[in-house]
Formats: sequence, C-alpha cells, structure tokens
Amino acid sequence: MVIDGKKIADEIISELKNQPKPKKYLAAFLIGGNRASISFLSQKEKVAKELGVDFRLYKFPETITQDEVRKEILKIISHKTCGGAIVQLPLPEHLNRQYILNVIPRGKDIDILGERALGAFYAERSSVLPPAVGVVEHVLRIMNKELKIMDVVVIGAGALVGKPIGLWLEEKVAGLTVFNENTINLRDKLKNADLIISGVGKANLFSAENLKESAVVIDFGYGKQIANGLDGKAIEDPRQSRDKEQIAGNFNSKAIGNMPFAVSYTPTPGGTGPILVAKLFENFYKLNED
Repeated sequence: MVIDGKKIADEIISELKNQPKPKKYLAAFLIGGNRASISFLSQKEKVAKELGVDFRLYKFPETITQDEVRKEILKIISHKTCGGAIVQLPLPEHLNRQYILNVIPRGKDIDILGERALGAFYAERSSVLPPAVGVVEHVLRIMNKELKIMDVVVIGAGALVGKPIGLWLEEKVAGLTVFNENTINLRDKLKNADLIISGVGKANLFSAENLKESAVVIDFGYGKQIANGLDGKAIEDPRQSRDKEQIAGNFNSKAIGNMPFAVSYTPTPGGTGPILVAKLFENFYKLNED
C-alpha cells in the first residue's frame, strides 16, 4: 500500500485553515544558492501562501561569516512580530551549523534544531515535535499501528531524522535497532522488522524483497541514481540512458508487484516530504497559540 504523503499533508493543512491564523510572521533564511534548498523553501512558501501566513525569506551570500549571519538572523527574529524561524539546511561548509541554529530562541524554533529546543524535546518538555518525529507519529496514528508491539529498525542516526526519531521511539516500542547504510548484511537484518524508518543519502538501499509481510516503511532518505533505462531498471552507465539523473528514496518499491504479500510505504517523491512541510507549519501554529 502506498502511503500518500500529499493527501496526508493536505489534511493537516485543511485542519490548520480551521484554526486561528498566527498574527506574526515566519522568517526563513537562505545562505548561499544551493538548488535543493531553494526548492525546499519554495515548497514552504507555497504552503504559507495557501494558509495566508506572512512568510518572509531572507537571503545571504555564501561568503557571509558566522558572526555576521548570526547577527543578521538575531536582528530579524528578535522582532516582536516574528513568530517563528527556519534556517534552511545544508549550510555552506565554512559555517558551523549548530552555532548558527542556536541563535533561534526555543519559542520560535519550529524545526526543533537549536540546542534549547532540542533539550526541551529530549526532556519531554516540548509542546511540539521535531517535524520528522511528527511525520512518524502522524502516519502510524492514521494507520492505527500500536508502537508497543512493533519491532522497529531505524537506518541512520542523523540530527534531522534518525537521532530524534530513535530517541522518541526508545521507550515506546517492543524493540528498537539503529543501523547505518554501511551495516554489514543490512538487508538481511530487516526481515523481522514491523517498521523501518530510513533517512540516509543512498538510493535504493533496500526493497520489498528484504521485508516481512505487512511491514511499514517510512522513507525520509534519498539519493541520486541514473534515470531508468528502456527496460525500466536503474542503470549505472549514463551513456545508456536517454534521461537525466533522478532522485530515488532509500526504499526501492519496484519489486512490490512481484511480492505475495503486502507492504506499506511512503514513496519518493510524494511521501514524507509534503508531510514534513505541513508539520513545520503545524509547529508554527502551536507555538503562536494565543
């Protein structure tokens, strides 16, 4: 079964439309000209327009120094009419990510990436969840899945996906194992998992053939692959392809049609991405409740 992230996101956004709109603006910061970052911000701006949220994008050159960008961000988010802030990742290599993110006060940190917001989340004192955690919680809730009876595998322990999700799941599930993309015989180790949550930068890391019946895959990861050849399979030699490079998730869904049992999964694209954006705005609304 395909878990339709666009449909889920639309439902979340529809619910937000029925709530009082925050009176304050949402500030987003883009440092440099990373194409993926520009694309992600355009998706957020589109949702903001749909909700009628005052979305303000601030752009800085890639050459800006750490102290300069912190000073500029602090000046903008300290304004009383600012209700939330996003620092679009990744940052240029010369900038210390955590040093920049820590400038955002907890009450305006809708991404839950600054140390104060993270500390509150890890101590279970936060009124909002990191967006990736919110995606997992929401998907499992609408699927009526009971975490306490699930054996869960998390692939990757990164700051945006694997680490917060793993810590959130720790005392909620029957069993929890964290692997990375280089784990030996990774695919064989997925056979007994009821839920696989993946968030690493490698396309087609595993497939339905590696899973048990009724397994659920929530796929945050993605990587580049050469576009499909004429036979429908990913090919390694770009000279054999008539198409451009494509983005694919960690989960390769191609084999599902040949499987004798069902697997539920989020596709790439159209899976976790739209829900992440919707959850980000849900956090903005919650942090600005009167």
